[in-house]
Amino acid sequence: MRDKPAAPSEVRGVPVRKFQKRLAAWYQANARNLPWRHTQDPYHIWISEIMLQQTRVAAVIPYYERFLRQFPTVQHLAEVSEQELLAAWSGLGYYSRARNLRNAARRIVELGVFPDNYAAIRELAGIGDYTAAAVGSIAFGLPHAAVDGNVIRVTSRVVCEGGDIGNGAVRKKLARVANEFLDRTSPGRHNQAMMELGATVCLPGEPHCERCPVVKLCRAKALGLELQLPLKRKKTEIFRLDRTILVVENQGRLLCWQQPADARKMAGFWELPEQEHLPKAVLGEALGTFRHGITNHVYNFQVFRAESAVVPERFHWLNAVELKDRPMSTIARKVLRLFTLVAYR
Repeated sequence: MRDKPAAPSEVRGVPVRKFQKRLAAWYQANARNLPWRHTQDPYHIWISEIMLQQTRVAAVIPYYERFLRQFPTVQHLAEVSEQELLAAWSGLGYYSRARNLRNAARRIVELGVFPDNYAAIRELAGIGDYTAAAVGSIAFGLPHAAVDGNVIRVTSRVVCEGGDIGNGAVRKKLARVANEFLDRTSPGRHNQAMMELGATVCLPGEPHCERCPVVKLCRAKALGLELQLPLKRKKTEIFRLDRTILVVENQGRLLCWQQPADARKMAGFWELPEQEHLPKAVLGEALGTFRHGITNHVYNFQVFRAESAVVPERFHWLNAVELKDRPMSTIARKVLRLFTLVAYR
């Protein structure tokens, strides 16, 4: 805990202690009431941080609470079967996170205790610099700044960083700045406050500067550059694709198929057939449409009832109870919501 140098008095003209005090006071008065903020249990904090990767806070809360009821200790998580684990994670997406959780849980059980130093936390499966810093600071008071996209944005504006944040060298520079701003007397609170500020006030596009506790210290605001920063020149190309999914019913059962165990993505998850699986199927009633985004791909799905005289070998008929007990992909879950025969949650 004492492997970091003391914070400087100023960073690029911004007084560090004044920044820390104003941020801490604002966080104490304005922090959202989130379930993982009422614990210092490293297991609970770790679960929340993994779930929050690539997933909105509002969506994570019910999953977090159900997951901890189902797997209350790291021992429970280490011993769970893959099918049960994936079923519990179903709907959160990015399923490698769940598999890494179980692998890390098994390592923690081997160690006999959740590791309480940054390097050891960082070595656990699925944990990068940000997650190790977040868990270490909140659970153990380790003085490492947790630097995610929110913190990069806040830091970039506060010190008026004009470099492209898509550049690795610029991000490393901002990570060093974030560590200089870190309040080492309460690193967990400070990290959560920085993330909260970025998530609720210092937003992309149009920040709510009128509500910002450090607006008078912000170099970008002083120079009228708050809307131009952070700078990110490279734009990711978005691919839009149309796909059709079929709901084939037989005596209250639905036709489904399971991703093979060696699939690159979604291994072991159950899906509903697409038109390419059943090329001779007869389409019936249109059940609706929905959009689904995966990284830089946006899929427009059309969903139809269908009948098929031919059932491919790898397909199975599942009833409502079986559907609830098996891991379903997020796309399949969205289809089932359209199909009111199955009350799937």
